[in-house]
Amino acid sequence: MGFTKTILQEGTGPAVKAGQTVIVHCTGFGKNHDLNVPFWSTKDPGQQPFSFRLGQGEVIKGWDEGVMTMKIGEKATIDCTPDYAYGRGGFPAWGIMPNARLIFEIEVLKAQ
Repeated sequence: MGFTKTILQEGTGPAVKAGQTVIVHCTGFGKNHDLNVPFWSTKDPGQQPFSFRLGQGEVIKGWDEGVMTMKIGEKATIDCTPDYAYGRGGFPAWGIMPNARLIFEIEVLKAQ
């Protein structure tokens, strides 16, 4: 189990590192087990890029480990198995069912 990353756009900046605060654009797919339907996006009206400390357990495992393989400016999909997403509990408020596979399109904007 884990994640699979597919690069959509190569990054032009340095690789991000554990402990840095990364700022990303993200769209999550898999609402109600449909991998074509988004459940959240930082590009939705009223939303802003999302920031988190990389490798510190502040986000799901698929993000922590997947984003750690990325560079500034890179855009990729990260396809997460349930244990690397929200697991048995899911996140029903967002339409993420228990044991759901999820796909995230993530673009690393910057790291500090």
